[in-house]
Amino acid sequence: MELLTRAVPGAVVVETPLRARPAFLDRDVDLCYIGSSTERGQAIAASALAPWRDEISARIDDGARILATGNAPELFGEYIDCGDGHRVECLGLFGVHAKRDMLNRYNGLFLGKYDNIDIVGFKSQFSHMWTDSEDDDEALFEVVRGAGRRPGDRREGLRRNNFMASYLLGPLLIVNPPFAKQLLRDMGADTNELPFERAAMDAYDARLREFRDPKTGFGG
Repeated sequence: MELLTRAVPGAVVVETPLRARPAFLDRDVDLCYIGSSTERGQAIAASALAPWRDEISARIDDGARILATGNAPELFGEYIDCGDGHRVECLGLFGVHAKRDMLNRYNGLFLGKYDNIDIVGFKSQFSHMWTDSEDDDEALFEVVRGAGRRPGDRREGLRRNNFMASYLLGPLLIVNPPFAKQLLRDMGADTNELPFERAAMDAYDARLREFRDPKTGFGG
């Protein structure tokens, strides 16, 4: 978010406190962002967002621009299976659910596609996402290398209208300047120039070469 606010001088950032009514339900915003939390924080967030479930769904249908990263996408699925006989009920806006395994953390690299933009990124998570439908077309990224919603799935994340969600960690915009610039254009920003753009593009190009190299391991 600091990257975007530096790119757009005069940008106003509104932070919604926990248990408060989400600000984007009552005002037009260019982007609503929600990032990773602890597993306990997920349960708290799911409970806090539950009263606004129908309004959040309506805003997504109306085209509200939302970006969720890390484990935040799971909040918009049906539930999280905690693996100990308990589960966290979520918003149920997408026909997916998550399965958690606290004894096995997945750490890996990711290479994928967003329309015609190459996407690189990093994952570090105890859970993966499952869906009952193999025909689900509401994915954000197409997988080239690495794990999608779960290992072996060629779909990564969730996408509906302007809602975008990915297991990729929060540096998503910093390590993918072309994606960040596209987001700025979609937001209607007066500029799509990024701070330190040349250095960011050099790092992005280097990662692309590394992630495309068959010798590069992608973790697990």
